[in-house]
Amino acid sequence: MVTIFQSDLGDFEALLNKPTTSSLNLPNKKRWHMAVTTIYCSRAFSSLISTNNESKISPVSSSRVITIDVVEPHPYFPDIDQSSLTELVKEKKLNQLIRFDGVEGIASALKTNLDRGIDGDYEDISYRHEAFGSNTYTGPPTKGFFRFVWEVLRDPTILILLVCATLSLGFGIKEHGAKEGWYDGGSICVAVFLVIAVSAVSNFRQDRQFEKLSKVSNYISVDIMRNGRRQKASIFDVVVGDIVCLNIGDQVPGDGLFIDGHSLLVDESSMTGESDHVEVNPTKNPFLLSGTKVADGFGRMLVTSVGMNTTWGSMMSTISHDSNEETPLQARLDKLSSLIGKIGLAVAFLFLVALLVRYFTGNTKDENGNAEFNGSKTKVDDLINSIVDIIAAAVIIIVIAIPEGLPLAVTLTLAYSMKRMIADQAMVRKLSACETMGSATTICTDKTGTLTLNHMKVTKFWIGQESIKETDFTSVAANVLELLHQGVGLNTTGSVYRPTSGARFEFSGSPTEKAILSWAVLELNMDLEELKRSSEILHFEAFNSTKKMSGVTMRKKGENTINVHWKGAAEMILEMCSNYYNFSGKIEAINDVGRKKFGQIIQGMAASSLRCIAFAHKQIPVKENEDRETHRNVKTNGFTLLGLIGLKDPCRPGVKKAVEDCQNAGVEIKMITGDNVFTARAIATECGILRHNQDIKGAVVEGVEFRNYTPEERMEKIDKIRVMARSSPFDKLLMVQCLQQKGHVVAVTGDGTNDAPALKEADIGLSMGIQGTEVAKESSDIVILDDNFGSVATVLRWGRCVYNNIQKFIQFQLTINVSALVVNFVSAVLAGEVPLTTVQLLWVNLIQDSLGALALATEKPTKDLMENPPVGRTKPLITNIMWRNLLFQAFYQTAVMLTLQFKGESIFKVSGNVNDTLIFNTFVLCQVFNEFNARKLEKKNVFEGIHKNKLFLGITGVTIGLQVVMVEFLNKFADTDRLNWWQWGVCIGLAAVSLPIGWLVKCIPVPEKPFFSYLKWRN
Repeated sequence: MVTIFQSDLGDFEALLNKPTTSSLNLPNKKRWHMAVTTIYCSRAFSSLISTNNESKISPVSSSRVITIDVVEPHPYFPDIDQSSLTELVKEKKLNQLIRFDGVEGIASALKTNLDRGIDGDYEDISYRHEAFGSNTYTGPPTKGFFRFVWEVLRDPTILILLVCATLSLGFGIKEHGAKEGWYDGGSICVAVFLVIAVSAVSNFRQDRQFEKLSKVSNYISVDIMRNGRRQKASIFDVVVGDIVCLNIGDQVPGDGLFIDGHSLLVDESSMTGESDHVEVNPTKNPFLLSGTKVADGFGRMLVTSVGMNTTWGSMMSTISHDSNEETPLQARLDKLSSLIGKIGLAVAFLFLVALLVRYFTGNTKDENGNAEFNGSKTKVDDLINSIVDIIAAAVIIIVIAIPEGLPLAVTLTLAYSMKRMIADQAMVRKLSACETMGSATTICTDKTGTLTLNHMKVTKFWIGQESIKETDFTSVAANVLELLHQGVGLNTTGSVYRPTSGARFEFSGSPTEKAILSWAVLELNMDLEELKRSSEILHFEAFNSTKKMSGVTMRKKGENTINVHWKGAAEMILEMCSNYYNFSGKIEAINDVGRKKFGQIIQGMAASSLRCIAFAHKQIPVKENEDRETHRNVKTNGFTLLGLIGLKDPCRPGVKKAVEDCQNAGVEIKMITGDNVFTARAIATECGILRHNQDIKGAVVEGVEFRNYTPEERMEKIDKIRVMARSSPFDKLLMVQCLQQKGHVVAVTGDGTNDAPALKEADIGLSMGIQGTEVAKESSDIVILDDNFGSVATVLRWGRCVYNNIQKFIQFQLTINVSALVVNFVSAVLAGEVPLTTVQLLWVNLIQDSLGALALATEKPTKDLMENPPVGRTKPLITNIMWRNLLFQAFYQTAVMLTLQFKGESIFKVSGNVNDTLIFNTFVLCQVFNEFNARKLEKKNVFEGIHKNKLFLGITGVTIGLQVVMVEFLNKFADTDRLNWWQWGVCIGLAAVSLPIGWLVKCIPVPEKPFFSYLKWRN
């Protein structure tokens, strides 16, 4: 609302300087401050204008017009408006936050309970959407259909054809009149526009398909607190006032304010370009920006702006999704298309010269057998019309030669496979990953959640050197039990929720945290709420894959004693301990014998596929905690071991079969895990990565051992390694680099923030959709939605299918290109005419480019794809098998077409027009039958699984139906004559010979060395 005041500035001065004596509540005080600030700024601006323009202002008038923009607050949130919240966080105005009475004041104005969150019912969410908007971004306008039409029209060959068609149309009408003269030129125009329409529709549909897939890939899951319950929600469902729980690797879902947490570091490089992490704390920097990533620590935030009201939203609205990303295979195909195009251009030039020479030497005859060119006697119109026809025919040679269908085939098969892979629990973020995965030779996989279910449960519990049975949990010494409660309940990023006193507990956090919390609450009777009320956390260090442990410094309220608790990998915690608690709660020293005994206990649990976690405790005086240097070193020694637990995480059903499928396909599986060597070996054996009787020497290594190898030793031993235990993210990156140096195409799975370098370095980065952090997902090429290794094997199968489908189409299209070029060129040179007209060749072009691509690019993966060795980096795109298949088919088609061209009239006793129709019909039907041959590059049974591909059968039926229409009904348009049943039988019979030829050709062995070593289009 805009309000205009007209008054003397002096009156406002008195108002501004006059202190208010009336009692103001918080909302009114905020409004008062806002009004005064606005008036003051307007007054200063007005004074500046009056000073600069003193000579132009009448001295009589002393009044000024002041315009104040007042944003009307939403009735549900009368104390605050969106512009104030946006400015507060974007500009990081700490003083303004203080005037709002801090985070508590903002939360109160947003009707948010800082402990329980918002109510989250339908009415509450609706009001928040009305007042502050939704967490969605308005992207740039998408390209319309006519934009794609325009892009196709800009193709030079299309433009030349349209010019030729227009000239032919003009001369035809001039010579034969409007009734008969439009056929030639008009037919070319219709055919060209048909090609334009099909290309534009295909491109438009693919663009819309990729747009939908990009929306799916932008889905991010966040932890929010609503009505006291911590729950998962889509980032798009986050509203202003929500409380969001942030952990390492999470993306901040909106602009907001820090509520509480520990050691929270944020990566703002996506916003500011600065690589240094920014510390977030309640006093100096409580501001969190949308789109940034949590680098370390954990915390809770209050969302103050979402969607387009955030800096990230403003930035994202200007960025469009690039659906034209060129993949490596597309780049290779562009080179292939370019080479074929150059060959076609050369043939077209020779073709043009040959026809022009024949024409001007009087060797080109008309329908009556007379020479078309008679020197000066030839009319100018006839001369130009003939030359235009020759140029149009030459252009058609170029059109038929340039395989425009190759990029379309890649686009179609990638779009189809991306859509189907979503259903198979794999979301493709980068197009190139679809095809690259088909070339993978090695997969480096995590253990937890990928090979295993990630459903953990505590099955073993040791205090001291005694194993505690479930029935004896309550008999644990009281002092040890209290310390265990502290070590579990306060040293965690998980949470426990119980709606009512009789209801079941709900646990949230990582699977490990949930399992430990569940065990402590249900078996050790821990009361987490009471524990947090009676304790104060002084410092917290979150778990990460480098430290492999987390720690907390705390004290009980009302006491001076400070307790430090550490929880993490059992052997690492054991190294920090010099004492341990026995079952009765007494402290005993750990001597060499005791340390060896504890090592055997840990190994025993690990050999049973258990993850071993240890708890350690130490008391320190207040002064020691205040000494920062001592505080940093507090974890190194002198701790007392509280206990050991073993968590069972069973292997996923079917994972052994998936590993076996990959190994049978020639793909090596390497497991890289942070667990100790005994757990890793047990799980690897259970999954089939290691054989039961396999010599594990050199096959199982620890990360530190691999790290300390010399570069030469690593390169020598890398192929034999199957399992790497106790690895760090750096070790994973090092393994990827070594494998790539040896020529492997490497796929890597990862879920943590620290996995990002390895995911980026690998040829294919596979992140986990459930446990994966947003940093890991952004660094990856494909997201495995169910975290299952079986889905990784499915991605491998789809990758090979994409590569195989492209090869099928290349074989199919090159066969047409070779035969069409040879037939037209030989006919032009020897007979002075081409057997196929411009319209007929455009129809063939449409069959091969659009319909052929659609039919062959949508074949589903088959089992035999996983029986072949991986392609790797060196295998040529066009294999010897493909050259064999296409050359024999092209030779047969060329022989049939030329025989019909020169002897067809005498063999079948037909007229020239009928003979030309026989050639056209036979040529098209040859492509239909050859399309079946192209379905299987090596297998002789080309009809295997044909009933499953309804699209292929449908396209074949449509092609045949349209061909019948072209021959029988569109005689003027297609320049054809109607054929009788016997003639149709001859055409079908000659075309069907392609099938037995295809079967016989596949019996001919081919050498492994490529036929044409100079054709090196490699990955």
